[in-house]
Amino acid sequence: MQSGIVYAFLAAVTFGASTPFAKILLGQVAPVTLAGFLYLGSGLGLLAWFIFRAATASSENDTSSRLTAKDLPWLAGAILFGGIAGPVLLMLGLTLTPASSASLLLNMEGVLTSLLAWFVFKENFDRRIFLGMVLIVIGGVLLSWQERPAFGVAWGPIAIAGACLCWAIDNNLTRRISASDAVQIAGCKGLAAGAVNLAIGFALGLPMPALGNAALAGVVGFCGYGLSLVFFVLALRNLGTARTGAYFSIAPFVGAVISLLMLREAPGAGFWIAGALMGAGIWLHLTEKHEHTHTHEPLSHAHQHTHDAHHQHQHHFAWDGQEPHVHPHQHEPLTHNHPHVPDIHHRHHH
Repeated sequence: MQSGIVYAFLAAVTFGASTPFAKILLGQVAPVTLAGFLYLGSGLGLLAWFIFRAATASSENDTSSRLTAKDLPWLAGAILFGGIAGPVLLMLGLTLTPASSASLLLNMEGVLTSLLAWFVFKENFDRRIFLGMVLIVIGGVLLSWQERPAFGVAWGPIAIAGACLCWAIDNNLTRRISASDAVQIAGCKGLAAGAVNLAIGFALGLPMPALGNAALAGVVGFCGYGLSLVFFVLALRNLGTARTGAYFSIAPFVGAVISLLMLREAPGAGFWIAGALMGAGIWLHLTEKHEHTHTHEPLSHAHQHTHDAHHQHQHHFAWDGQEPHVHPHQHEPLTHNHPHVPDIHHRHHH
């Protein structure tokens, strides 16, 4: 669990820091084109990582679990919502919303991720987690109201909320394949989403950015979308969807602080009140405890693991004793009591 929290925080910091940099690039690159270069940089960077890792690791020391055919429908859905629709909506929203407020509005991703996890995918939650989400929602509504135009509709916040919904769907679909290789998952998303968004830009006749801006977008995408997604998948594996979304909620605060320092924005009182409400909601999530007697049903899968209490199995091949390692393995029925979260081994009914 502790490693999952670290991965979630790393995902939040790398993604949160990308928002103000994307805001700067939006003044020079069209939203759809920028989304394409952000994801293409993510995909190319992770592809290079994947190839280097495969070339330098022996088969005995390979600690990755490759995607399989049954994972592809989940991956395709995640790419559609999280890699294509989500970033385009975010770029459009950023053109109409200050980066600091946009950063805090991105907290809605965690809320929507959790709501889908709870009510559609039946992940466990309690009153403390629910109250935390309520505070985050109130903060998001306050920011949206603050950014409304004098007349008309607040299209900027609405577009950002739409991006958050797309990423929430993406997160819940990705959870289903989170035991597989995180680098491969994130790399496939980046390459596919980058290619589709750039194709849309070409079809619309949008101009291509200068080489320097394209390279900068690629670097921002590799760090803020590629590495962040790798960390996020690893957190999903260890924490489940709703808890990962809760820890990931610090991402907007990272972006907001950088925006205030770098872009010299001067938010009003509503920004600080919304930030306090969201901070209180996140604190409720971070201090949640969950423990009860539970039963593990028989389960067969493959992922990186060590021989902890949940992995007491025999090997049907010559094993050199090295851990962690990857191979298909069978979990026998087990009943015990310990603190846990809805990771890949604790998706039971309550």
